[in-house]
Amino acid sequence: MRTTKMTKAISKTRLLLVPIVAVAVLLTATAAFAAAPGITGPTFNLTAQPAYTTQPDGNMVYSWGYGCNGAPSGFAPPTISGACSSMQVPGPTLIVTEGQTVTVNLTNGLPTAAGNTSILFPGFQVATTGGVAGLLTQEAAPGGTVTYTFTASSPGTRAYYSGTQGDLQVEMGMYGAIIVLPASVPSNCTSGLAAANLVAEAHWGEQDFRLSQAAYDHARSCYDREYLFQFSEMDQAIHRQAEAQVLSAAKITACASGPTTPGCSLEVPTEPYHPTYFLINGRSMPDDMDSNYAPEYPHQPYNGNPHMHPGEQVLIRVIGQGRWQHPFHEHGNHVRILGRDGNLIVSQSDPNSLAGPLLFTTTTTPGLAFDGIFYWTGRGLNWDAYGHNPTSSDALATLPCNPDANGYNTGVAARTQINYYEWCQDHNKPLQVAPFGDVAGGGPATLPDPNLFTNGPWYGGSPYLGPDATVRSAGPTGSTPPSGTIANPPQTEAGFAFMWHSHNEREITTDNAFPGGMLMMMLVDSREFVIDESN
Repeated sequence: MRTTKMTKAISKTRLLLVPIVAVAVLLTATAAFAAAPGITGPTFNLTAQPAYTTQPDGNMVYSWGYGCNGAPSGFAPPTISGACSSMQVPGPTLIVTEGQTVTVNLTNGLPTAAGNTSILFPGFQVATTGGVAGLLTQEAAPGGTVTYTFTASSPGTRAYYSGTQGDLQVEMGMYGAIIVLPASVPSNCTSGLAAANLVAEAHWGEQDFRLSQAAYDHARSCYDREYLFQFSEMDQAIHRQAEAQVLSAAKITACASGPTTPGCSLEVPTEPYHPTYFLINGRSMPDDMDSNYAPEYPHQPYNGNPHMHPGEQVLIRVIGQGRWQHPFHEHGNHVRILGRDGNLIVSQSDPNSLAGPLLFTTTTTPGLAFDGIFYWTGRGLNWDAYGHNPTSSDALATLPCNPDANGYNTGVAARTQINYYEWCQDHNKPLQVAPFGDVAGGGPATLPDPNLFTNGPWYGGSPYLGPDATVRSAGPTGSTPPSGTIANPPQTEAGFAFMWHSHNEREITTDNAFPGGMLMMMLVDSREFVIDESN
């Protein structure tokens, strides 16, 4: 599957696409970024309830999910303005710290006909109080409550989900994530390049949206920003049958006398299984590009819209929450796996070294969580991604690049420049043989006049990072965006975008309509562009 052309208009500076093929999609006109938002404990009061979730095609899908039974203790990261309804898909992300005793009180607010419900916390030794005995754990009867207690024994990302009639309840939306943060942060995460990235971000006025500074109790697990993605699929026929039975007059009458009354139960077939919606954090593309806690999705609060700056270590927390395995491809670079289900992968011969695989396509296996690192620097492009030109009168085009021991521009002076973390081997190396603008000539490629493109210069995007990049590469006459489609002038910011999507082509549709489903954009923003995830 190759990348698909998409542009997104926002009210601030915006980056442009570099990819290969063609489909133009205009998205919302407001900034909408991601992070890994959730609620903090160590005590969580949850409820299981029904509600309707929405899809990009306008379909309202009857669903079940976990939510907050009252106001939570707090939200994380604290820079995000959160909300927690009584039902959401996925359920609230539970954020705790290693070593804490975690208590989850679950109240069953599902329709009486749905019967009991519960939560499994794989990877933890769980004690229960209250409720009634179930096949896999203690369950909450209709209107009842059960309490789960466990110690957050090790850092990492894990799933939680219903342990009662999982083929139906998990399908209906009863799943979520628990993130355990390390109790202490390795010292190197507050020094060296890890700290230098924070200096660079602070120079441009960015806040720190991380939950921690390291993913694990390990010196190689430092990171600069993070995102959580939960993958699932939905067979709307199952949801329709559950809705029809719950709302039927006969079922309502039978259940009025209590859950044990004959006829007060659901008989929803879950096979054969034919999902038609494919979800990232409960949403499909393009809805997943809208902000966290957007009011139009009251029961789907989490989005999928990762952003980064060149050189940043981006931690991605991924969970397979459905029945199917989803082959997901993160364009732009491979993903280095740190650990699975809270188990850091280290070398047997050297515990100070990580041994997780470097994956071209990550597999989101049902019930499996992994933590991985993604980064992008521009290394290997074989041209200057910032469009430097030593003969230019533009100060940004004549910035120096002083390589560190690894070949990157990371010195103290560089931390306040837009080309911080530039790959210096390609500095001043032109892309174009016959440029239209201010970029030096002599490169290996001749870019067409953007005025000849179907959609102006915004169709193919700019091959450069930084303000004025489009003007410098295309000239002042080749840089006017199509009227009404882009909310900012080309003199502001240009950057790179990579489509992240399922490699199962059916899964990038919404009820068989493309584009949709498991698709989102990784946006590599130039340094002066402020990534604001505070909603």
